[in-house]
Amino acid sequence: MASYIGRRKFLATLVGGGAVAWPLAARAQQAAMPVIGFLNPGPPSPNGVVTVRFRQGLAEAGYVEGRNILIEYRWANWQWSRLPILAADLVNRQVAVIVSTMFASPTLAAKAATSTIPIVFAYGGDPVKDGFVANLNRPGGNVTGVAALNSELGGKRLSLMCDMVPQTTTVAFLSRTSTYGEAQNSQVLEAARALGRQVVIVYGSNERHYEEAFATIVEHHAGALIVGAFPFTHKIVQLATHYRLPTIYPRRDYVEVGGLMSYAVGYPELYRLVGIYTGRILKGEKPADLPVILPTKFELIINLKTAKALGIEVLPTLLAIADEVIE
Repeated sequence: MASYIGRRKFLATLVGGGAVAWPLAARAQQAAMPVIGFLNPGPPSPNGVVTVRFRQGLAEAGYVEGRNILIEYRWANWQWSRLPILAADLVNRQVAVIVSTMFASPTLAAKAATSTIPIVFAYGGDPVKDGFVANLNRPGGNVTGVAALNSELGGKRLSLMCDMVPQTTTVAFLSRTSTYGEAQNSQVLEAARALGRQVVIVYGSNERHYEEAFATIVEHHAGALIVGAFPFTHKIVQLATHYRLPTIYPRRDYVEVGGLMSYAVGYPELYRLVGIYTGRILKGEKPADLPVILPTKFELIINLKTAKALGIEVLPTLLAIADEVIE
């Protein structure tokens, strides 16, 4: 009996010791893992397309969340004033890399918070004009990433809209009031002169301003609309549908919920590339030596159901160049 009790005490000690030792070992292992700071201006979406494709790129570079890296997510929930606070929090957390996504603002906040921690961005602007890098081939500082150069697409979107509704002479452009928006304005106006179209520029920085912007568009008798760089929102599609206004958008999300057409870079691919770049930096490469990646493929998506509802007969030539047609 005595020997049985002794064996039971030994097992209890072993199990009890293991219960303490394993969590300590796990915590030590986690502490040794590099930590990535993920800074996003939108609402929490850890399993959205952006983060899923980002983690895919990381995996291709040899890093899997929870296995050999940790990711600290910071979401601003469209409260732009919180971005500097969130960026500073990541710097205090001593992350190995900060990934700034979607717009210029997160990169601006991260860049203001640190000049030493590597920053990898993904957004639609021009990183040279925005002051993030010295030049595209050799960024030269602690910042690099993937840029869609969305401001360069305004003229192409206008041209596609003219193909969709060739009888329209006046086209509205819904623009942001930022420097990025001004760059798009100039590009669209230049394209309008070449195409012999009149462009009415209206501004709307958030959903509260969209109703007023659309009222201005209708007042100017615009026959079509180009949407500038905005976070995805159903509100713009709802207003375009309400006013029966043919519209081309900067993201496919809009077309998937009933928008007429979009012409844009495939954003999920951008975030996969950001994941790969982040992995390369974790392995020791410097942002200063990693060229900014520019997209090589853009997607034209057309919603035929919406075209039919608007009474538009889409030309076969336009359908032929579409990457995807939603019926």
